[in-house]
Amino acid sequence: MSTAGQVIRCKAAVAWEAGKPLSIEEVEVAPQKDEVRIKILFTAYVTLIYYWECKGYTPLFPRILGHEASGIVESVGEGVTDVKPGDHVLPIFTGECKECRHCLSEENGKTRFSINGKPIYHFVGTSTFSQYTVVHVGQVCKINPTAPLDKVCPISCGICTGFGATVNVAKPKKGQTVAVFGLGAVGLAAAEGARICGASRIIAVDLNPRRFEEAKKFGITEFVNPKDYDKPVQEVIVEMTGGGVDRSVECTGSVDAMISAFECVHGWGVCVLVGVPKKDDAFKTHPMNLLSERTLKGAFYGNYKPRTDIPMVELGLDMDKFITHCAFRGHQQGI
Repeated sequence: MSTAGQVIRCKAAVAWEAGKPLSIEEVEVAPQKDEVRIKILFTAYVTLIYYWECKGYTPLFPRILGHEASGIVESVGEGVTDVKPGDHVLPIFTGECKECRHCLSEENGKTRFSINGKPIYHFVGTSTFSQYTVVHVGQVCKINPTAPLDKVCPISCGICTGFGATVNVAKPKKGQTVAVFGLGAVGLAAAEGARICGASRIIAVDLNPRRFEEAKKFGITEFVNPKDYDKPVQEVIVEMTGGGVDRSVECTGSVDAMISAFECVHGWGVCVLVGVPKKDDAFKTHPMNLLSERTLKGAFYGNYKPRTDIPMVELGLDMDKFITHCAFRGHQQGI
């Protein structure tokens, strides 16, 4: 029996308050026109801590977090023609309507989740910490049904964000030097991009020395822990490289790391900012750092257009290197 247009019930991890443990609840999931209801088969943890704790962000609770996932279309709302039930898809936090009808429309202020009539809010339009979620069709990327969903799940955020920041935005040339700040999944993907581009040296900057050995698999050649030095880490890198690296990619969201990433590139070098800072952070650097022709760029989802590029792109990555698994009951430790 078709469930299209009907409210269904499922389990979801609900954040009721800022910083409080998530709670597994039964929620009602209601679709609307132009929307797609997806059965989430795999979801991953990307940077959630700032939103969960509301450090500098406007609080909106209760809500269902999660924005990196893969799944199968369960049903579609009125007007949806791009995908159909049974299609394998990635819900993407940044949409691409292709026609801008949705992009130019005002937010309707409604929710798609509820518990006993109480609204439960979405997170960046995806809310993947749920057995089923509802996503606008502009945020649904249809993929090859033969692609293993457990492997392609991270493509919906972290992998494309880091890899694309290097390959599409920083664009290091063969033989150049690259510094990567932060060795989470996004940073490792950025390093992998530098390796594929043929970088001669890939210098990782992270506060956790235990990450270095694993990072070697992604092309990291050297590791710098800022805590090991009594000078700014950008000065350390400038000395290591005889004047600075050619490219840097910042993947932590720390404004101090952003400044260091910018100041560790030489004149006419390029720094790409990927990490999400806190609301009130301010990026400060001396104007001379700009007069020397350094370039500062930002990247969102690796400069990929999700619905156009992702089904066609050949990343050439060993996805197993990026993935570890945990039971959903361990979600609190993951955050």
